[in-house]
Amino acid sequence: MELDIKLLNKTYRNGHRALQDVNLFLEEGMFGLLGPNGAGKSTLMRTLVTLQEPSSGEVTIDGLSLSSHRKEIRQILGYLPQDFRFFPKLKSWEFLDYAASLAGIRSKKERRAEVEKMLHQVGLTNARDRFANKLSGGMKRRLGIAQALIGDPKLIIVDEPTTGLDPEERIRFRNILSNLSQQGVIIILSTHIVADISSTCRNMALLDEGKVKYQGGPESFIDKAKGMVWRANVGFDALKEVKEKHPVITTIPSVEGYEVELIASDKPTPDATMIDPGLEHAYVCFMEKVVDAEMNV
Repeated sequence: MELDIKLLNKTYRNGHRALQDVNLFLEEGMFGLLGPNGAGKSTLMRTLVTLQEPSSGEVTIDGLSLSSHRKEIRQILGYLPQDFRFFPKLKSWEFLDYAASLAGIRSKKERRAEVEKMLHQVGLTNARDRFANKLSGGMKRRLGIAQALIGDPKLIIVDEPTTGLDPEERIRFRNILSNLSQQGVIIILSTHIVADISSTCRNMALLDEGKVKYQGGPESFIDKAKGMVWRANVGFDALKEVKEKHPVITTIPSVEGYEVELIASDKPTPDATMIDPGLEHAYVCFMEKVVDAEMNV
């Protein structure tokens, strides 16, 4: 299974260039698409799932052209949009039964078996008879991924799936996706939450202002921030000044002030200690223009 995106562009009627010459090549497994709000992630996702057409460029999914094989591609797609909605009068199992019907499963017996399998897989068996719109936020997202998996799609796209979830539900959701990624499919996880990428994805891309600024492994991206991340103790009165000079990532109160982690190209304070960066540090380094991420594109 392969997804090949070449020189993809999308310009809206108001002149906004949401995508600019996007090139990406994806193989089986979990792929993280990271970027701030407004970077073009949702535009790219909507294009891949055939909800809108690109202005130019080419997309092939397992050898099928997106422009000329839209029907065939839709049959191998699973999609969980950021603003996923449920029919208010359907129970959880009824909603999944409807999704199975849309996925082309005609037999009532086969649909029922698929629904029960999906409910079990996402941990919603006990909530099968609850109305979908009455579920908690985490349960709704799990039901959303269940409908995306109906019919065994080969390409699964989830857009900002953990936004608004508590830490326990976020971990549960990431584990569901991680297990799926071992089953010979491509999963694209589009998010601005760095932890979603660092804990699940072996490959990633960084999208900003409609352009791919990095594609590769998270480790290589993290390497770009080496020598740029510091831990320092800052007095109560000095914190404001430090924040004005440097991007501050964490602030932990201490007896004499604050322990902070910050980004700086040079030692920011006399007692500052350099620390190993993580993916969040590297992301902040890029967003604050401290390092250039584009060398791996």
